[in-house]
This record gives sequence, C-alpha cells and structure tokens, in this order.
Amino acid sequence: MKKGCKFGTHRVIEPKGSLPQPAWKIDNDMEIYDNEILIDVQTLNIDSASFTQIKEEANGDVEKIKEIMLDIVSKRGKHHNPVTGSGGMLIGTVEKIGAALEGKTDLKVGDKIATLVSLSLTPLRIDKIKEVRKDIDQVDIEGKAILFESGIYAVLPDDIPENLALSVLDVAGAPAQTAKLVKPGNTVLVIGGAGKSGMLCLYEAKKRAGITGKVICLGHSEKSIEKAKKANLADVYIVADATKPVEVMEKVKEVTNGKMADITINCVNVPDTEMSSILATKDDGLIYFFSMATSFTKAALGAEGVGRDTTMIIGNGYTKGHAKIALEIMRESKALREIYEELYA
Repeated sequence: MKKGCKFGTHRVIEPKGSLPQPAWKIDNDMEIYDNEILIDVQTLNIDSASFTQIKEEANGDVEKIKEIMLDIVSKRGKHHNPVTGSGGMLIGTVEKIGAALEGKTDLKVGDKIATLVSLSLTPLRIDKIKEVRKDIDQVDIEGKAILFESGIYAVLPDDIPENLALSVLDVAGAPAQTAKLVKPGNTVLVIGGAGKSGMLCLYEAKKRAGITGKVICLGHSEKSIEKAKKANLADVYIVADATKPVEVMEKVKEVTNGKMADITINCVNVPDTEMSSILATKDDGLIYFFSMATSFTKAALGAEGVGRDTTMIIGNGYTKGHAKIALEIMRESKALREIYEELYA
C-alpha cells in the first residue's frame, strides 16, 4: 500500500499543497493508502444550505438534483458545493482498513459508521443515486468513500434508527457548542429554532439556562414553530423573517424588555441573516453562527457598521463528545425523539 499523509494531502489534485477541504479537486480513486479507511456508502446527508441551493437550482426536480450532485462529484472528487462551499456527511459500512491503522483504530471491517467530517473534504465516488429524499436532505446511493487517518466518526448506535442517527449527527456540533456556551440565567435566542439543528440547540439551551434563564425560538412562520411548541423547547416563540434585521430586533426587544439576548445561535440555512443576529444581541453578548449560509465578511463588517462590540463565533462542527451529546438528546427527550422520528427515521 502507498503511504499517505494523516490529513489527506496526498489526495489533492489542485491546487497542489492545499488541504483536501479547501482544494478544488481531489483524487477519488478508491484504491486506499496505508492510513485510509474505505467505506461502502449507503446514505449521504447533504448540508442544509447546500441542499437548499441545489433544490433551488433544480427547481425541485429530482432528476436534476441527481444530475447536479453527480456533476459536483465528477468535477471535484468530493461532494463540495461550489456555491455554498459546504458538504454534509455520510453513513456506510467499513469495507477495508489500511495496514498503518492496524492497532490504531477501534474500527473493524463490517462496522456501520457515520463520518463526522464534511463531504467537502471526503473522497467520494457515486456509482448510482438510488433515492432522493428532498424534505430531509438525504440521498441514498451506491458508492464508495475514503476516511482519512485524521477523520472522526461515530459507530452507529443500536437503539436509534440509522436515518435518525444520521440526521442528528449531521448537526451534532450545534447542540454540543450550545452546551458549552450557555450558562444559568442566560437569555438565549435561537434563529431557525424550528429546524433540525435549531430544535437540538433549543433543548440544550433550555437545559443549561435553567429556570432563571429565557430561551427564545425564532421561526419564519407559525406552522414552522408548531413542533417546537409541542415539545416545549422554548419559553418564548417569535415569528419573523430572519433576513429583516430591524423586524427581528424589535420583536426580540419586546420579549426581553429591551435587554436583548445574551447569546444568539444562528441555525438558518439561507443567506443574509447576519445583521438580525447582531441587532438581536446585547452589545457585549455572544453570537454563534452555526449556519453554513453565513457570510463572515457581512457579519464582521456589519457589526462594525452598527457599532456593536459583539463576540462572534464561527460554527465549528466539531467539539469533544459532540456525537455523544447529540444522540443522548434523542434518549433524554421523548417528545423531541418523536418529532425527529416522524421527520427523519
């Protein structure tokens, strides 16, 4: 077997010298290097911002969605959306383990895993797209993928259905980061709180803020927040257009008696919501941008433009123990699990 770099730089075709994620094109030949794991892929969970963009480009047509996805992988060797810059994740079965990883990994051939690294850096070959589930951003395929030595993963649990686990693990970084950031007594605003990552964040925020805190769910319509209300995930619910910052600011001001949010978590999958997050947050507050639709240029210059000294955090999809935290929510909350099973399982 050929020797490979821990971070997968041996797979980069262009530009040479870059890492696999920012690279334009990587090698998706499935002959593995000594420190790689070959995966027989079952399902792709496409990043929400990416899949929304693909659906819009395809006008919702399933065959066109397939065509766009196949074209991305053909050109780039990975599912790295050139418009949004994001990818997603996958579930599959370990088919082969490189010799250099023997004794270094707890995986064995036949294990069913979810990769916890982005498809935007994962060598991927799609032989056939079997089914597109437009409403939940999941695509069943026949194909192969490579997990680098540095790649993180989770062995799928026995007590949670595979598609449900995939959906939860896809956004596992959001509730885990929420758990780290929220303190007792905080007022927390979750923009996009009725979405897949948003509901998990609401649950963790309410748990961490406690009875002295206040958790606010912002959704784009009454219908969108019905499920969050049913599961009692927040203390206050707001319907507003997250792309209209003054509207959001006024509504948050009203429910916080003018004090605004200590922490704002942005989980929406559409662009131009940066200023809503900034104006809804206290001057010395904190904003966590989990959404891959975020423009960090707009966020930085926008905060400067309105004179806000807000701390802004990039949504790192990884934090220690994030898979365990996200899956544990499914075990702790019967109401939330029922919602997610209805939507994703």
